[in-house]
Amino acid sequence: MPTYHEIMTTDLSALTTAAERWDGMAKEFHKQEVAYQRDVCGITLGPGWSGQSADAANGRFNTTLKQFQAAQVEAKAVASLLREAHTDFTNIRKKLASARADAVKAGMAVSEGGVVSYDTTKLSEGERTALHHDPDYQESVGKAKASWQAEINRLVKEMCDTDSEVENALTRVVIDSDLSDGTLTGFNSQAHGDIKTYEDEAKREAAQTKPDGWKSEGKTETSGPGVGASAKGPDAGSGKLGEAEAHADLGSASAEGSLTRGPWKLDGKAEAYSGAKVSAEGGVSQDGIEGSASAFAGGEGSAEGGVSLGPAGVSAKAEGMVGAEANADAGVTKDGVHVGGEAFAGAKGGGEIGADVGGVSAGFSAEGWAGPGAEASLDFGKNQQGAWEFSTKVGLSPALGGEVGVNFSVDPDKVVHTAGDLADAVGDGVHSLGNAITSVF
Repeated sequence: MPTYHEIMTTDLSALTTAAERWDGMAKEFHKQEVAYQRDVCGITLGPGWSGQSADAANGRFNTTLKQFQAAQVEAKAVASLLREAHTDFTNIRKKLASARADAVKAGMAVSEGGVVSYDTTKLSEGERTALHHDPDYQESVGKAKASWQAEINRLVKEMCDTDSEVENALTRVVIDSDLSDGTLTGFNSQAHGDIKTYEDEAKREAAQTKPDGWKSEGKTETSGPGVGASAKGPDAGSGKLGEAEAHADLGSASAEGSLTRGPWKLDGKAEAYSGAKVSAEGGVSQDGIEGSASAFAGGEGSAEGGVSLGPAGVSAKAEGMVGAEANADAGVTKDGVHVGGEAFAGAKGGGEIGADVGGVSAGFSAEGWAGPGAEASLDFGKNQQGAWEFSTKVGLSPALGGEVGVNFSVDPDKVVHTAGDLADAVGDGVHSLGNAITSVF
């Protein structure tokens, strides 16, 4: 946010200079549009090129042509916003300079940082004595100083608010708002040069995305291309005999968020990955014997969400994959037994749905497969959250097929907690009924 000193000393003419450059940019984009339409788009319209390839190229060329046109609209809108910002900033600075001059006429001094003080340099000896010994005089000076300081602060805040509105407008004006123009991150063909309109748009979005009383949280992560590998030898502490992994990632992204209000909670998560990865590990410890190996090449993504109200909740998940994968794992520990294996090549997609009431949950999943593959798994034991869980999946696909699965779990801690809450509620109800009867008699 700009300070008083920055407001009074910044060269605002840079805004109009930049606006002229943006207008010049729009003119250059127009020249490129004319040349592209003549020398590139025209190729597909002549007699020398016809058929499906010409139609496909013409569609792509037209998308690019529209981008040249949208770039001109966006550049002119940015120029307009910069000129409006210059006008608004100049007017506020004039008001701030006028307020400072009036304060000085009223006997105040205003520092370079915008701090107001009583100017004693012009006082007579009698006025200085009165200032030190007359409480009423001191009070009137204090009130006057506070009043002028409040006016200076108000105008500085007005400039800060206007600066935020300009920032919001310049951020939004470059966002591609037309999802049907063939691009998702292209130039904005709907751009306009009105700061107030963009501010109203931001307020509407805030009202829609942050309902009264709801608290939102979320985060996103992305990573670009990368390769790597790692290996670890025997670890006596953990009981692992060894583990190794290697990956060649094209890219990955994830996002998650939640909305909470009292006992209500809505949450969601989405992930996407493209690349190849392999891993293997095995170990023997006092907890049991475990081993696994997996390999994947292709792309995969998933999305999940849930709604909960107190001890009850419903969740759903959808996921898909294109590529090839193979997995095998088995283990026997003090908390349960697991065995499973899978091999698949092709494309598959499916989902699952489940419900949880007071610590007892059940779910069902199904997938459709296009490609050869097989899978089977069985789990029984305690999961990382301390709940006892039974789940099984079976899938087969010579060419077209699928997989089905069921799961059931019981969380002892949640069951006890829910039962305690119910007992408390019943006890409160009985106590209230007893008080009511006592009042009657």
